[in-house]
Amino acid sequence: MKNLSRKQFLQQSALAGAAILLSSVEAVALLENKKMKIGIIGCGSVSGQYLPHLAKSPHVELVSLCDIIMERAKNRAAEYKVTNVYDHIDKQLAGAPFDLLVNLTDMQEHGRLNKIALTKGKHVWSEKPMANTYKEGRALLEQARAKGLRIWGAPAVVNSPQFAFMSKTIQEGKLGRLAAAHAHYGHEGPSWSAFFYEKGGGSLPDLGVYNLATLTGLLGPAKSVIAMTTIVTPERTVDNKGKIKVEAEDNAMLILEHAGGVLSHVQSGFNYFDPYGHGGKGQDRHTISIWGSKGNMGLVGYDWAPFGVDLATMEAPAPVRHVPDPGSYVWQEGATVIAAALLEKNEPLISPEHALHVLDIIESARASSQTGQKISLQSSFRWPIV
Repeated sequence: MKNLSRKQFLQQSALAGAAILLSSVEAVALLENKKMKIGIIGCGSVSGQYLPHLAKSPHVELVSLCDIIMERAKNRAAEYKVTNVYDHIDKQLAGAPFDLLVNLTDMQEHGRLNKIALTKGKHVWSEKPMANTYKEGRALLEQARAKGLRIWGAPAVVNSPQFAFMSKTIQEGKLGRLAAAHAHYGHEGPSWSAFFYEKGGGSLPDLGVYNLATLTGLLGPAKSVIAMTTIVTPERTVDNKGKIKVEAEDNAMLILEHAGGVLSHVQSGFNYFDPYGHGGKGQDRHTISIWGSKGNMGLVGYDWAPFGVDLATMEAPAPVRHVPDPGSYVWQEGATVIAAALLEKNEPLISPEHALHVLDIIESARASSQTGQKISLQSSFRWPIV
């Protein structure tokens, strides 16, 4: 090696140090600038909630939009400055490369489209439900794992600070021995599309799914379910098809059995007059209530739009409101949270097993209504969540 003078050594050391420092800065910048490339399929009403949230995320690059009605996709693309637009999933998957498919289509199409996306090597965030049967959903999860991919299904109710407070209150034993819980969510029914009322739709996968995710998230997986489902309004008039025959339940009552003898009740339907409307703004009553031997608590507002938890215990019997602010939580945040988790390699609170458990309950509730029998559930998930 050539002998270096002290001056030359210091000069070269300084240059090497600068190079190391520069490479470190570049690495940090690269990490900060890295984004999850997303393709969205389904540009109807739900996309109008998802797109603004995704567009604001520093973790997201919106690559493409797809809808079988091309005009809808073009309108959303113009609104959110998305370059690539397609009218078929095959064209989208063969087009501009992306990493995560966000599925916002009619619920009857979720399982089929999610399978296609996984086959083509995409991660999937799916609006609820992630499949139309538990068996189909389980197969999707196994397919994803076999290919080193991830799939998740809405809802994201476990992300709210109100859910975290309720879970911690239960886990800390402040309610004593748990006994019972009740949840409800309903309105007069969507008017913009027929799929809510067609086979594979219904009030359970559209509305009851939120309550089922919340109660099982708080109380633990259900062991069995007994239920009754009915159709109260046999005909509906909707924007996209006019007058239609209702094929899926628009009225449902479920009783779930959890571990330790805990029972919970969920009611949902498309025949509920609700002064707060489909958006739920202004709802200031409890939609989730939980009772124990030493206390009770109620969630203020809907579980997908909460703004407080009222807690009363033997030590403090006058109800006190906690967590009166939803913070940054919104129901449409699931895809944004998942995109960040994939980039940062973090495990989110939302889990596919939980979504599948809720799907198992919905399918079993319908079987219970048809047979008049209590149905044992075959699924479970990691619990407690918080």
